[in-house]
Amino acid sequence: MRRLIVLPLLAVGALIGSLVVAVSPANAHGYVSSPLSRQAMCAQGRVSASTCGDIIYEPQSVEAPKGSLQCNGGGTRFAVLNDNSVNWPTTSVGGTVTFTWTFTAFHRTTDFEYFVGNTRIAVFSGNNSAPPQGLTHSFSLGGRTGRVTVLARWNIADTINAFYSCVDLQVGGGGTSSPSPSPSVTRTSSPSPSPTTASPSPTATSGSTTWAAGKAYKIGDVVTYNGVSYRCIQAHTALVGWEPPSTPALWSKV
Repeated sequence: MRRLIVLPLLAVGALIGSLVVAVSPANAHGYVSSPLSRQAMCAQGRVSASTCGDIIYEPQSVEAPKGSLQCNGGGTRFAVLNDNSVNWPTTSVGGTVTFTWTFTAFHRTTDFEYFVGNTRIAVFSGNNSAPPQGLTHSFSLGGRTGRVTVLARWNIADTINAFYSCVDLQVGGGGTSSPSPSPSVTRTSSPSPSPTTASPSPTATSGSTTWAAGKAYKIGDVVTYNGVSYRCIQAHTALVGWEPPSTPALWSKV
């Protein structure tokens, strides 16, 4: 009788464990923030929200199995990133370009790969370690000129997945936008990408508005955060984790 009781309990425990794994939400992750990738263009309002969809809230979440050469990784989400009929703004660069990554979770890394079409033009080892915030890679575009789209692929060491970012460049000038500095985010915890996540409730002062995640700010906008006033110095759409005290590249204390 005891054996008959123990075996069903083990089966129930295994079932509960599998359900917990199945419903556990994915963490936020990372993307190319300079030059602005397609998802960063959407998050900063450089491309209309009606075109971009919910990628405006989750530029760091373009995750799919390794090996894809599509801008969304070939997954079911964010298919707009593959749409070359969208008038994606370009960034003017020379023959060598430096890519900067912004991370919201720090995964052990196999490597970072960069492609133009089907050709891999650069690869950087991750040494099976977590990357630092603001990681940069500089590489040659191989003599290419004109409009070039580079796919950046961050291959994670301990999962089957990678993170994808496509960046549209105008090599040799003539671009429609300039690189945006990567916010200097203090590495404390992994910010949530959800636009409905509760943010701190600082006390507003007269003549300014209270900083809020998910809101688009333009240069010159003044906000308050925890009773202190800040002026926007770089247009962007705010994310949780990009509060004014933590992002001097975006906000200057008034």
